Amino acid sequence: MLTAVLVVGLSQAGGGGDEDPTPTAPPFDLQAALAELEGAPAPLAALHAQSSELLDGGVPAFNARLDELRGTPVVINKWASWCGPCRAEFPVFQRVATERGKEVAFLGTNSGDSTQPAREFLAEYPIPFPSYLDPDEKIAREIKAPANYPITVFVDARGKTAFIHQGPYETEQDLTADIDRYLGA
Repeated sequence: MLTAVLVVGLSQAGGGGDEDPTPTAPPFDLQAALAELEGAPAPLAALHAQSSELLDGGVPAFNARLDELRGTPVVINKWASWCGPCRAEFPVFQRVATERGKEVAFLGTNSGDSTQPAREFLAEYPIPFPSYLDPDEKIAREIKAPANYPITVFVDARGKTAFIHQGPYETEQDLTADIDRYLGA
C-alpha cells in the first residue's frame, strides 16, 4: 500500500518518468548548413568548402587567408579538443556561422592541441569553416589571443583587431551581439 501511494505521488509530482525536462537542440547538420550557405561570396564559399578541416601552414598560411578575406569581417575562434568550455560553446559557433556565414568569415585556430584529438572533436562538433593547426600557439600569439581558452578575436573589414573576447559564448545572442557591435555586420 505504501509503495502504491509513493508511486502515485511521484507520478503526479513528475518524478516517476524517465523524461528529461531539459530541451535539447537537434544535432547540428553540416550538410544542411552548407546548403544554407550556398551563394556566399567567393572568399566565404572557399571557407565553407573547407568545413571542419584542420589546415596546416602555420602563421604564413593563416596570414595569407586573412589577406584573402580583407574587406570582410572575420571572427576567429581559438579552441582545443581538451577544453571543456570550447566544447560547450561550439554549438553556438555552429549555428551563428551558419546564420551569418554569407556576410562574416569564420575561422578557427586549434591551439595547444594534438591533431588526432582535434580531428575527433571536429567529427563530433562539425563546423562550417576550417581551423588552422596551431600546436605551439604561434598563430594565437600573432593575433594577440591570450593564453586561456576559448578566445574569440574579431577582425574588422580593414584587417584590424576590433575586439578580443575571453571565455566561452554561452548563447547565440551574445555572439551575434558582439559581431554586430564590433564588426558592424
